[in-house]
Amino acid sequence: MTDMLLPSSVTTPTLLFLEPRVPAQLKVQHSSGRPSFWTNRQKIRTPEQFSSTAKELYSTVLNARHLPKGVIMGKLEGKVAVITGGSSGLALESAKRFVEEGAYVFITGRRQEALDEAVKLIGRNVTGVRGDASNLDDLDRLFDTVKREKGKIDVLFASAGKGEAAKLGEITEQHFDAGFDLIVRGTLFTVQKALPLFNDGGSIIMIGSVASVKGFPGFGVYAASKAALRSFARTWLNELKGRKIRVNVLSPGQVDTADSQRLDKETREMFESLIPRGKMGRPEEIAAVALFLASDDSSFVNGVDLAVDGGFSAI
Repeated sequence: MTDMLLPSSVTTPTLLFLEPRVPAQLKVQHSSGRPSFWTNRQKIRTPEQFSSTAKELYSTVLNARHLPKGVIMGKLEGKVAVITGGSSGLALESAKRFVEEGAYVFITGRRQEALDEAVKLIGRNVTGVRGDASNLDDLDRLFDTVKREKGKIDVLFASAGKGEAAKLGEITEQHFDAGFDLIVRGTLFTVQKALPLFNDGGSIIMIGSVASVKGFPGFGVYAASKAALRSFARTWLNELKGRKIRVNVLSPGQVDTADSQRLDKETREMFESLIPRGKMGRPEEIAAVALFLASDDSSFVNGVDLAVDGGFSAI
């Protein structure tokens, strides 16, 4: 097909079409003696039809540059995402990114004040539901809300969890139960209770940690709870393959969040010295990977534990 020329001297879009060069084998003589042009998709048989079709295509592209205000065409357009622990940190940054890409998000958090602030920060297409991911009644309220308001789930981002230090010999039942209840038990029942609302072909993302492969002193319980998520991913992708639901783990390294900013200078420099680039990750870098795993960009990614740590766990 020859070029379409748009004169720069006119303000109204104008197209000049040159008669295309058509291979001899595609030329068919009309009864009028004029050649007929044929394409399988457009069924164009005359130069006039070619010109008309091209103008329509150009008009569509031109109009696409002038979408109505507020319209978002993104990688998660029309999708519904549920993000536990989404009132702060990396999960909140991910929730913001999901909305920017066209999703409607439901976020959870334990503290109403923080949840309200997160909803305000996200600004639109968001519902905050107060709750504890380790509390099954709270999970029922969450998914009842999702069912009532949207009736479906396309993306589940299970990110609720925290780690507290306790070395072997100092670990109590309370320490163990708190870690495994929230991260292991909470994640399991979050996923299980979401399944009746899940669309086939959806994406489940669980927040892991590079601690599960590095063996940091004092974080044995936390590391073990995160390693359990990797095991869940292996099993669940097999159990859900008939519904084409993908299950992946996103394991961040040290990221510059509000928590890390409270570290003293010496500790921050120690962490940064272990990262090849010499700087902590940024929350938006983790959110970009969460978006990748949530969207069709990762349609052939299933069952992985994706370390997003700047190479920290590789060396």
